[in-house]
Amino acid sequence: MNKAIGVIDSGVGGLTVAHELMRQLPKERLIYLGDTQRCPYGPRSKDEVKKFTWEMVEFLLEKDIKMLIVACNTATAFTLHELKEHLSIPVIGVIKPGARAAINGTKSSHIGVIGTEGTIRSDAYAKALKDINADLDVQSLACPSFVPMVEQGRLSGEQTEEVVGDSLLPLKQKRNLDTLILGCTHYPLIKDTIQLVMGDDVAIISSSEETAREASTILEFHGILYKGEETPLHQFYSTGQLEVFAKIAEGIFKEFINHFHSVTIEKATLR
Repeated sequence: MNKAIGVIDSGVGGLTVAHELMRQLPKERLIYLGDTQRCPYGPRSKDEVKKFTWEMVEFLLEKDIKMLIVACNTATAFTLHELKEHLSIPVIGVIKPGARAAINGTKSSHIGVIGTEGTIRSDAYAKALKDINADLDVQSLACPSFVPMVEQGRLSGEQTEEVVGDSLLPLKQKRNLDTLILGCTHYPLIKDTIQLVMGDDVAIISSSEETAREASTILEFHGILYKGEETPLHQFYSTGQLEVFAKIAEGIFKEFINHFHSVTIEKATLR
């Protein structure tokens, strides 16, 4: 089936998931929509996040996608169950894959989670982790300054290191913490700085790889994995300005991408 996989995010962060999908599923076609105009989602109310997410979903449904990947942790926390309930196509979020990867990686059973205010407020990661292992010690921390910094293209340098260092100080002081989940798909874009601040003894977990593996398994299970020879032509949409979006995308994909489009998404009915 040569229908596309739809990927949505509040901005550029989900491009890290898209990149991993392209690496693990090179025959699959992707349609990506980043709501950069209204990013970040983290400080917004649950109802706002649900409304914005449904607007993105309805835009992609018009493209006749065969699977939806919610590459935004805040949107996953607030809307995943509802999306699965209402949509007839497979829907994947990024929280459970990230939780599984962290549990596989930790040796001390002390796991940190960083994310937007909305994701941390939802307690979605702690719940996902403890559903698997109730004995885990989970420390969660909101880092509201990270997403605006990434969306502005400030991915490295002294100022970025200072912001990350100040934000992560509460977790850095936690003894025995050996694993840190990047609970926002924007955060892998500053992963090197986060690793520098936390130190080499802390494993940094991004959900991108695990999410792509889950997508592959589900596509195969439903018999909708594309096995033809047609070269995929990916499409990337943004609700905001394309300049920074395109620059960050090219940094992630290490190549020039020319299928960028700026769009306005219509108002959706809140479910």
